[in-house]
Amino acid sequence: MGRNSKEGCLGQVRQRRIYAAIREAHTEKEYPLELACELLHVARSAYHKWASGKLSRRAAENEQLVEKLEQLHAESPDKGYRRLNDNLRHDCGIHVNDKRVLRICRARDIRSTIKYNNHGCTRRAKTPQYLAENLLDRQFYAAKPNEKWLTDVTEFKWFEGMKVQKLYLSAILDLCDRRIVSYVLSERNDNLLVFKTFDKAVKANPDAHPLFHSDRGFQYTNRAFHHKLVQA
Repeated sequence: MGRNSKEGCLGQVRQRRIYAAIREAHTEKEYPLELACELLHVARSAYHKWASGKLSRRAAENEQLVEKLEQLHAESPDKGYRRLNDNLRHDCGIHVNDKRVLRICRARDIRSTIKYNNHGCTRRAKTPQYLAENLLDRQFYAAKPNEKWLTDVTEFKWFEGMKVQKLYLSAILDLCDRRIVSYVLSERNDNLLVFKTFDKAVKANPDAHPLFHSDRGFQYTNRAFHHKLVQA
């Protein structure tokens, strides 16, 4: 989608907020409509068109999206735009791409209350025993469950007095609905952590044969893990 369409989507959402402000000033605070429109640089004819509901199809869709996204965000403020779009798709039957949802969320200042940092801690193997081709090729979506699994190890660090404590989370995520297929917590970032995570996922989904994507960390590029992939 080009720059003009991006700006158009943002402009529609911002314009809606301006129209809503004019309506509030006029109806609730008895501000003269002509003056409110003049101060906010809006033609009265444009405002009346909006107030009467004569919006373009795209603008009407964006209004519905704003309403749904604000409702979903109020219910789950921890969710980012991708997970909100998952809810739109699975719970509301609304199918739009992530970029459109992101633009609307930015325009409405809808953002997750949780800040995510990149704490991926898998170390690249110095002498990898097996390197697979990158079949995913940045196509981070899937049409059905168990089609594509994504995995990584995350490090959590905190202090107890002056001593640093660490905990490692290995997880496998389904790219269709972003559910966590399996996860394992450990005090050690080693092969066993990754192997246990994979074994749990396979045991819970015995009929699944997904494309399995990871980085080239030492746990994922050894022969033992490759053997597990082949056997699964």
